[in-house]
This record gives sequence, C-alpha cells and structure tokens, in this order.
Amino acid sequence: MLLWREMPMVMGNGTTVQEFLLEGFPAVQHLGNILFLVHLLAYLASIAGNAVIVTITCVDSQLQTPMYFFLSIFSFFECCFTSSVIPKLLVIFLLGRQTISFAACFIQAFIFVFLGASGFLLIAVMSLDRCVAISKPLHYPTIMNLRTCSLLVTACVALSFTLITGLMVKVSQLSFCGPHVIPHFFCDLGPLIHLSCSDTRFVEMLAFVLALSILLTSLFITIIAYSSIVITIVQLPSAKERQKAFSTCSSHLVVLSLMYGSCVFIYVKPKQTNRLDSNREAALVNTVLTPLLNPVIYTLRNKQVHQALRRMMCRMKISR
Repeated sequence: MLLWREMPMVMGNGTTVQEFLLEGFPAVQHLGNILFLVHLLAYLASIAGNAVIVTITCVDSQLQTPMYFFLSIFSFFECCFTSSVIPKLLVIFLLGRQTISFAACFIQAFIFVFLGASGFLLIAVMSLDRCVAISKPLHYPTIMNLRTCSLLVTACVALSFTLITGLMVKVSQLSFCGPHVIPHFFCDLGPLIHLSCSDTRFVEMLAFVLALSILLTSLFITIIAYSSIVITIVQLPSAKERQKAFSTCSSHLVVLSLMYGSCVFIYVKPKQTNRLDSNREAALVNTVLTPLLNPVIYTLRNKQVHQALRRMMCRMKISR
C-alpha cells in the first residue's frame, strides 16, 4: 500500500509529480524554534495592524474617504497575501521540509502572484489619489468620488486576474517529471518553472514581460505622482508643514523601495532559474517585513486614525 502511494501517476500533460517538497531554509533549520517565534509574532502583528485598518475604516464615518477606502482595500490584500504563505513557513520552521500537493502548489502560486500584482497596481492608484488630493484639493472630492474609486479598484483586480490567470494556465501546461524539491518556503513561479522538464523559454519570457509591465508601470506612475507631490510640498509657505509632509513622504518611499526592490530582484529577469537561493531571502522582505511596516507607515501614525481608534474604544466601553 505504501509503495502504491509513492508511485507517481502520469498526468495528461506528461506530469508524473503528484506533490512538491518545500525546502524552506535548511541552512538555519537548527534555529527553527527561534525563527518560528519571530515570524509568528511578525505575522500576528501584521494581521492585527491591517485588520485594525480595515475595521476602523468600515465603522468610523470620518474615515470613509477615498484615501482610507484605498488603504482598507490594500490592508485586506496584505492580510490575504501574507496568509497565503506565512502559515506554511511557520510549519517549515517547526517541522522542517513540508510536502504540498500539485494542485495546492499551483493554487498558492496563483493567489500569491495575483494578490501581489493587484497590490502593486493599487499602490499606483493610491499614489495618484494622494497626488490629486495635494495638487488639486478643491477638485479632489469631484474627481475621486466613490464611483471612481470603486472603478479603479475593480480595474486593478480585473487586470491582475486576467494577466495572472493567463500566465498560470501556461505554467500548468508544463510537464513536471522530477525532481520535486522546491528550493523555497512556498510555491513561487520561478522555482516552479525551474522544476519543469518541458521547454520553458516561452513561459519564462511571458513571466518576465508581465512582471516587467506590472512593476514598471506601477513604479512609473508612483514616481510621477510623488514627484508632483514633492513639487507641491516645496511651494508650501510654512517650514513646519514642509517638514511634516517630507517626513510622511520619506517613510512612504522607504516602504515602496523595499517592495519594488525585492520584487524587481526576484521577478524581473528573463531566466527564472537565476538566483533561486537568494530569492528566498528577498521574498521574506515582501511576505514578512513590508506587510508589517505598511500599517504603521501608511495609517497608524496618522492622527485621524488615532482619534478613530479612541472613538471605537469608547463605543466598545459604552456597549459593555
């Protein structure tokens, strides 16, 4: 019976692999318990911070503005994004290598890449929103109304879903006949493509073009928007206002640099077999560090959010 279970079944596209083995971080596996605790705390803090943003935006009428609408959507994406990979990483730190079924691996890869692409497009939209709010404050309520905001979010999700679905269909048509060890802590596109025994040149080029298009388009829009914001800030009459605005922008740009830098390092290369080992460390930036920093940088430092949290706490005390 055991031998039967270990024998691979050949699939229609020539695939004999029924499950993959996630390698994780074998070099530091002796520190598994410590790494488990550190990443568990980071994961819980990230989920809690992003969940707070989504909750207070929904329940507090004073935060139901375009900026917080986009931030709440972004925070929801971040919760789903981290939850798609971190639980498996925690199990790897505790127990070592972990198996994942062929279907589950592709589902995880799709969710991860889809949410990541949607997040980057949404960052571009959020940058444009801040640009309009600062550069054209009088026209801002008319330009960024609820209908426009909803359409922009829908466009980000629909475009990402269409592009990533097409890519994943092509990847799923590749043959996987062994080996089955993925040198990563989750099913990412690069390691998956690397394991295929088919000709992967077209799929690698398609992944490269899509990654380049999504990341560079988002980055270009973000740079243009923040450049316009900086020009407006320089023209502010008060030195105190300029310092405050520059402080906010600089913290935003630090997080954006980490996000764009790590993703460009991982995905913007024509051949997906390059730098697979170093991709694991870079992926930790996107899956652990930036989701932890985003709630603090974008929202929780904001006075409006502090006031909304106090109002929510007061309502909770009164309801008791």
